[in-house]
Amino acid sequence: MKSLEELKKLQKDFQEDLRKIKRQILVCGGTGCISSGCREVQNTLKEELTNNNLENEVEIVETGCHGFCEKGPIVIVYPEKIFYCEVSAEDIKELVETQFIEGKILERLLYKNPISGENIFYYNDIDFYSKQHKLVLNNCGEINPQNIKDYIVRGGYQALGQVLTERKPQEVIDEVKQSGLRGRGGGGFPTGLKWQFARDSKGSKKYVICNADEGDPGAFMDESVLVGDPHKVLEGMIIAAYAIGSDEGYIYVRAEYPLAIKRLEKAIVQAREYGFLGNELFGTEFNFDVEIKTGAGAFVCGEETALIASIEGKRGMPRSKPPYPAQKGLWGHPTNINNVETYANIPGIISSGSKVFSTIGTEGSWGTKVFSLTGKINNTGLVEVPMGTAMKKIIYDIGGGIPNGRAFKAVQIGGPSGGCLPEYKLDLPVDYDSLLRAGAMMGSGGLVVMDEDNCMVDIARFFLSFTVAESCGKCAPCCEGTKRMLEILEKITEGKAEIEDLEQLETLGKLIKDASLCGLGQAAPNPVLSTLNYFKSEYEAHVKDKKCPAGVCQVLVKYHITSDCEGCDKCVKGCPAGAISGEVKKQHSIDKDKCIKCGACIKICPFNAVVKE
Repeated sequence: MKSLEELKKLQKDFQEDLRKIKRQILVCGGTGCISSGCREVQNTLKEELTNNNLENEVEIVETGCHGFCEKGPIVIVYPEKIFYCEVSAEDIKELVETQFIEGKILERLLYKNPISGENIFYYNDIDFYSKQHKLVLNNCGEINPQNIKDYIVRGGYQALGQVLTERKPQEVIDEVKQSGLRGRGGGGFPTGLKWQFARDSKGSKKYVICNADEGDPGAFMDESVLVGDPHKVLEGMIIAAYAIGSDEGYIYVRAEYPLAIKRLEKAIVQAREYGFLGNELFGTEFNFDVEIKTGAGAFVCGEETALIASIEGKRGMPRSKPPYPAQKGLWGHPTNINNVETYANIPGIISSGSKVFSTIGTEGSWGTKVFSLTGKINNTGLVEVPMGTAMKKIIYDIGGGIPNGRAFKAVQIGGPSGGCLPEYKLDLPVDYDSLLRAGAMMGSGGLVVMDEDNCMVDIARFFLSFTVAESCGKCAPCCEGTKRMLEILEKITEGKAEIEDLEQLETLGKLIKDASLCGLGQAAPNPVLSTLNYFKSEYEAHVKDKKCPAGVCQVLVKYHITSDCEGCDKCVKGCPAGAISGEVKKQHSIDKDKCIKCGACIKICPFNAVVKE
């Protein structure tokens, strides 16, 4: 690409080509929809359009993730934006005939309002989408991520062209500073300040790294952006490289993201072909190129110094700081590291201006945040909301609330090192400082919702077991301390703990937070400390009464058959341990010494007569 004017002309040419297409069918090609059959949907669509001589009138576009993973495969008909969900290959013949031959809408595939049951025809009318504010995800689900032309049509790479031809590097950094953008990878460090440190560090060689090592259970924000809009991340990286004075970059992606890697590889090739990567970009003396480094799946490599060690071919283990990577990073050279979402914000900040960005969100937490919404929630998926949005709005207005009429109990935010917040904290604004004060953290943006059937002690044990398994072993507070905490939690869930164990658990947690080497260890006790704070009564029930109020910790659960039993004998036949006895048509009973607590009797009883004590 020789100039910004050339890029704008190219944009107009591509837009003109797009106007020639009468209709489009956008099929979600995100990881979730692929797993539920979107490729079969696409193939059948192609066949049916050809059979009806519509192949030249209707274009099929495979997009990235639409976010509404609960309802995939998703198909949207443009330009009307008619939204079809849970579409299967078997539906396609009827869909093509109804939509494109008869000119009608196939109502049985429309999204239904979960409260009224009414059909919702259009994408923009669905609460899950209409209540979001998309800056990072504005292209995801709207463009073909494997075609650079779609990105250019929507203004792609114009921020880069503007920066390289009209602004000095310091002016770019000042713009990012003024926007108030903070790192979206978990720490929340001011992005512009980080860039400034890297620029001011002395060195003939500097690096830019994109941290796409997203390892939190249930988190898929970065993966979805890379799959759905890889060029936006590349553009953000190139702008960062220009700002700090770098000519080489790496994207560190975990190997469990093969689709993201494939899309990135294609995007890099296309960016080179169009002159957005390589030498003398936009006719200037600036050179920059990037390559992908595949991680082996170690959670600790999400920490920036461990990630750097991994790229260097060493074992991924963190080191003490300072010096920070901006001073001494990859192979000893100044290095800037941001995560996927952070880089994806940069083109918009440059194009629209820092003032526009800083009108969204709250003081100290400007902009939007992308969350993966999982767990006991009706609308699982990917959402983007302004910083400061109340947790209640995310869970109920966008997430659709708790399924099966169950009561909300807690939400865990910030990944395995995040905290669990109770119902009375649902009005809390989701921003960096508010979450820290509440004993949680923003983290990378994972939200796991729990209902009344979840045991908070067991939840804390689960998340701590993850961090124990992922500890690199370099420092004793994390490696050994978390193991001791896990041992205490296991004692509690097995009914073997004493009240003094709760005090020791809290003391250990605080010590590990203060003494661990890196962010993984420092945040590892958060699930335990937050549940001890907000759900202390559940811990005390396990310790004092030897009971699990939620009926999850099997050692503490006892099964009982109530007077609702009709004596049908189904539980007798279904019990693998032979623990149930009784006469036909009379109330049965369970031998608690023989009972192995498998729960088969509860599942098989037609009268709901088996209960947990």
